[in-house]
Order: sequence, then structure tokens, then C-alpha cells
Amino acid sequence: MALQCGIVGLPNVGKSTLFNCLSSARAQAANFPFCTIEPNVGVITVPDSRLIELENIAKPHKVVPATVEIVDIAGLVKGASKGEGLGNMFLSNIRETDAIIHVLRCFENENIVHVDGKIDPVNDKEIIDTELQLKDLETIEARIAKMAKAIKVSGDKYAKERIDLAERIRATLLQGKSARTVEMTPVEKELAKDFFLLTSKPVVYVCNVDEASAKNGNKFTEAVKEAVKDEKAEVLIVAAATEADIADLESFEEKQMFLEELGLDEPGVNKLIHAAYRLLNLCTYFTVGVQEVRAWTFENGMKAPQTAGIIHSDFERGFIRAEVIKYDDYIKYRSESACKEAGKLGVEGKEYVVKDGDIMHFRFNV
Repeated sequence: MALQCGIVGLPNVGKSTLFNCLSSARAQAANFPFCTIEPNVGVITVPDSRLIELENIAKPHKVVPATVEIVDIAGLVKGASKGEGLGNMFLSNIRETDAIIHVLRCFENENIVHVDGKIDPVNDKEIIDTELQLKDLETIEARIAKMAKAIKVSGDKYAKERIDLAERIRATLLQGKSARTVEMTPVEKELAKDFFLLTSKPVVYVCNVDEASAKNGNKFTEAVKEAVKDEKAEVLIVAAATEADIADLESFEEKQMFLEELGLDEPGVNKLIHAAYRLLNLCTYFTVGVQEVRAWTFENGMKAPQTAGIIHSDFERGFIRAEVIKYDDYIKYRSESACKEAGKLGVEGKEYVVKDGDIMHFRFNV
């Protein structure tokens, strides 16, 4: 699915290094601001141990994991909302993504310059928050003026409903808070999508630390956690430079030894990929056969015909039914036929809401 997470942050906080760890696409990483100008897009494989279990049972010719797109966006500076630095380009690139990975520098290194000359991740966060909020304020005020005119001309009830929501968002932005903090009903959340606000996008904060802080963090990461405690946002600790060293190792055994030395059970980038998956509200279903075991990405809440359409539009257009096996049942009974004999193969219609981990087989006719 073409949903994207954008990696954002001030210059020289480790965005491109992190992107290179995540992606087979290699962004330039250098010790000077605006190293990244055009956004780099990488297709990231989503680690999923369930695929290994399914492969062991089905013995397919190939295994295809789920993926998610990550975009490395140029560094922002104070004044971006007014076009400073690469401001307009930066803001445009963020607007095109669906969620934000906000990288904060939480390490000291005199050989890597900081755009403000000091290490203060909370201040760095506030700079970006302020610039995005100022741009959103500009956007929402323009929309309010436009909707007010529509109400005056036609008495549009729908516009009245939207303008009330827009006024609440505007008040929140004026308080120095992001649009995502506004409490909304499900209907209002749908209405708010039409505003295309930067600060309405879900966010995960990534504290980029040195190797010594990879397991437990440091004073900077604690400050970040305190600063975002009311945002209901996830905070991850990742040592991007160390992750880059791990990624360059050739064997799985070497990587595991490195992780054990750091006291980690898995690479930090794996946790970040899963966080990105959750941010985008994505789930995985599987198709299992001798030719192929594949993980398919779908948005949480999708019904069977929609998820069938991810494979091919004909599957959705000619949908008849879905044959569904729960992952745990497949692992227990070890085959589709055994699941069927045990009464664990369900036949579902068009209203079935697909669950994460479902093993699907679609029947269709066009």
C-alpha cells in the first residue's frame, strides 16, 4: 500500500543515517546542514517472525514480506513556515506523508555540528512543532475564511459543522499545541482530513543516542519523555550510528553477537519499523501456498473484499467469499486441510472485517 512515514528533524540529528539503516535505498549522510534536499524514498521490509513459522510449514518456493515506505525529508530550521532554509520544500514533503518519525539528537559529539550550537532535544522538538503549527494556523485560518464565505452565501449546514471544528483546531494551535491533540469524534476526524494539516499526522519520537545509551537512554532521552508525556506519542531510543554498523555486518550470528554486547534483544530499527506500521494503522494478512508465502499490508478495519483488492482489483470486483484460517490454528494443525477437518476454516462474506494474522484464500469470479 502506498502509505508513507516521513523522517523529519533539524539538520544533523541523524535522519539520513537512520534512513540508511532502515532502507536499501542509501541517502547521503554528511556533517553539514541540508545534506538531504530532495526526499529519499525507501521501501522497508517489516520484520515478522510469523513468516518464518509459515515458511517452515508450507516450504514455499519464495517468501515475500510486508513493506512500508519511509521518506527521508530535508532538515528544517527556524523560520521554515516563512520559507527560511528549505522551508517550503520541507513542509510540502511532510504534507505528502501519512505519519511522522521525528528524530531528535540525544548525543554529544563535538565533531558533528549542531545547527543551534547546543544539544537540547526538547528545544529542537519545539522548533519543529512551532514551524508546523504556524503553517497549520495559516492553513486553517484560510479555510475558516473560505467556509465563512460559503455559509454567508448559501447557508451551507455542512460548512457550519466544519467551521466549528476548524475554530477548535485554530484555538489549539494558538495555544502552541498540535492539531492531533484536539479531542474529536470519529465523524470529526473524517472532516479534519479535508484540512490537510501537518500537525494532525500521528508521530513517533526517535531519540538518536550514542552507543553507550542504546539500552537505557540518557539525560536527553528522559527530558524528551517528560516533554511529550501528554501527547500520547511513542518514544523510541535508537543509536543510529551503531545500527549502521550492525547493518553492515554480513551474518546473522555477527549481528546477534553485536546486539548481545549492547544488551539488546533486537535492532532498534526493527522496533522503529513496527512503530511506523502502527502509526499508519496497518495490519498484515497472509496467503500461504507451495509457490509462495506472502504478507499483505492492509489498513486496520478493512473488510474482506477490500483486502482482496490489494492482491488484484479483479479479486474485489468479483468477490464471492473468503476462506479464513487464524494464524494460531494454522500453526497448531500445520495445513489447510487439517484446519478444515478440525472445523477451523471459516467461510466469510463481504462484511467480514479482516484481522491481523488472518490466513486468507479468496474466491472470486469476473
